[in-house]
Amino acid sequence: MAEISGFQSGRRLFLQAAVLGAAFPRAWAEATDAAVYGSGLPRGPFGRESTAEEVTAGLDLSGMTAVVTGCNSGLGYETMRVLASRGAHVIGTARTEEKARQACSGVAGQATPVVLELSDFQSVHACADAIEALDRPIDMLICNAGIMALPELQLVYGLERQFVVNHLGHFLLVTRLLESVSRAKQGRVVMVSSRAHFMAPDSGIDFDNLDGAVSYIPWEAYGRSKLANGLFAAELSRRMAGTRMTANSLHPGVIKTNLARHLGREIDDSRFDKTIPQGAATQCYVAAHPIPAPISGEYFSDCNPAQASDLMYDEALAARLWSVSEELVKR
Repeated sequence: MAEISGFQSGRRLFLQAAVLGAAFPRAWAEATDAAVYGSGLPRGPFGRESTAEEVTAGLDLSGMTAVVTGCNSGLGYETMRVLASRGAHVIGTARTEEKARQACSGVAGQATPVVLELSDFQSVHACADAIEALDRPIDMLICNAGIMALPELQLVYGLERQFVVNHLGHFLLVTRLLESVSRAKQGRVVMVSSRAHFMAPDSGIDFDNLDGAVSYIPWEAYGRSKLANGLFAAELSRRMAGTRMTANSLHPGVIKTNLARHLGREIDDSRFDKTIPQGAATQCYVAAHPIPAPISGEYFSDCNPAQASDLMYDEALAARLWSVSEELVKR
């Protein structure tokens, strides 16, 4: 473990140094996640180049329901498209009714559009109400939507926007829908985190700086929100122990999607390591494939369990984040 810890610490410092002044971190794109070997976790036959269609080939998801946030483009749309093609009823969320309807109408299979603006907690509650009104057990709850590296500090509810959109909005949505997830034969919660969680602050979650008053570094703030996704999945897994539900987080890859829209300049394509079909593979695998079904509380990359940062395994930090998040969404 000392060797792994040293590797993680060194890589994190390297990432931080490389990205603080960069529009898009080459170090992030070129890094690789350390696979978990000898841990006893089941591993599948898929890897970095696998696509969402390949990891779901032969699966019959008829009668199952999936919720996919951010369904209107990129990984969200590909995830919705592939799961619907395998027979699942996909509830696709987007920030506006027009975007959600257009996306859902573009897939072959059953897809229901629902509006979800993650920066607006009233919208999150309305989305949860609409999904609950469908009265369907949720087999797959895939929290895919997000924003990345906003160049300037933006506040929502007095909090840094990436933390609100990427973490708190999804925290509220998942906790609202847990009863529906519990009614599934085996409900799976899938949090799309990122390798960028290694770029979080030294404390992991700097609770005294959630409003950016101490400092605002775009990539560090993004890393904090992605670490929060992983910590939430880990804590949720512990709280669901003994049930049929699981929760995991993952790194999808570095993919050219609308997520990069805030970077402000054209990005060299060499920075991206996967196509959209490849990027959607890990979340489809974790959400639908039978091999990872017994796994909970882990971090995946390239369709297999991988080694996250030490901070993502900090149970005290995860518990505190849950408590603080509960209070923040109650405001």
